[in-house]
Amino acid sequence: MKALQFAIGLLACLPPTTAWAQRIDLPPEDQIVAILDNHPTVAAAASRVDAAKAQNDMLRRGPHEVTISGSYIRRTVDREGGYDEFDTTIGRAFRLPGKANLDRKAGALGIEVAENRAEDVRHQGALILSNLWYDWLTAAQLYRNDVETVQLLETAANAVRRRRTLRDAGDLDVDQARAALAQARAQSAVSLAGREQARAILAATFPDLALPMEAPVLAEPELPALPLERMRDLVIERSHEIRAADREAQRLGVVSQRVRADRIADPTFGVRLFSERGGMERGAGLVASLPLGGGYRRAAASQASAEASAARFDLANIQRAVEATANADLSNARTRLRVWNDTLDAVTSSASAADRTARGQALGAIDLSDMLYAQKQAHDARRTEIEARGTAVRALMKLQIDSHSIWVTPGDN
Repeated sequence: MKALQFAIGLLACLPPTTAWAQRIDLPPEDQIVAILDNHPTVAAAASRVDAAKAQNDMLRRGPHEVTISGSYIRRTVDREGGYDEFDTTIGRAFRLPGKANLDRKAGALGIEVAENRAEDVRHQGALILSNLWYDWLTAAQLYRNDVETVQLLETAANAVRRRRTLRDAGDLDVDQARAALAQARAQSAVSLAGREQARAILAATFPDLALPMEAPVLAEPELPALPLERMRDLVIERSHEIRAADREAQRLGVVSQRVRADRIADPTFGVRLFSERGGMERGAGLVASLPLGGGYRRAAASQASAEASAARFDLANIQRAVEATANADLSNARTRLRVWNDTLDAVTSSASAADRTARGQALGAIDLSDMLYAQKQAHDARRTEIEARGTAVRALMKLQIDSHSIWVTPGDN
């Protein structure tokens, strides 16, 4: 265990080599990236990017189209007879200067919003995958530890029964050994249930992930190549959530300008052709129309302005939330590593005490109850170390995922 502590200290002193070294207890990175890219939530977000691109194309083209209208009339005049009369108007509305440019800006910003939200959805999926994966590995490691404890206590119980046959142990000793063994078996059953539940949730959430029959051994925490403080800064610098909120605030600001500009409605220009009195009167002319804005357009402009203001406040709130997440990630990574390091000392001390009491009990110098208590302490210390190891690994993984240092798409950073 002291060698493990030395290794942790050595890792902190090593110069950075690569931004991300593949952990031995994780699937290959390319497999994880493909699984995240194919997840339904990520695919849905990609479809929303396509929708934003289509909306951008709509805004660039504008909402106005050519309109054709016409009429046919059969007119009858006394003492003259009947006449066929018709008229046709072809017209189109045109955006006033400046409106098209605002529409193009809003459409381009909408694409950026959708793309950043898609990346954030993928980021959340990576966090879920990491947590579920290490839930499974931690539960499996706890089960292995409990199975080893059961095997150890089974050996102790068999030894006590043999000693009772030789009249070197009493019924109380046998009962104590059986009780300790039963508790260990119960704990092992609970751990097995936890392992199977964790595997089932992981398999259902990420069915494309090929799970081995046995969970990999939970490896020790590994410090990333970059300093933890730098990774904390990257959490903020690379946050797609902040980028999405910033672009959305900009987009709604442009939309607000566009709605204010629309208080002066777009004019419609066209050509009118007509034929009257059976063709005796024919003509062509220009037509124009201009809607006169009123209270509705004023209210729409006020609404758009309020929404743009709300988006700016949302951006400020998200910036604070991401900064809080970055600070928590840094603090959690440091403290969880420290906690795990402390549990190594407890494992070493309790294991040494368990070995000494076992030898003393075999020589008859220590009571069985003392030996069983020491074994329980060693067992609990190992469980605590495993749980602390899993928590530390998860904390470091979260910092790396939040800083977009691992499992990223090309060009994400």
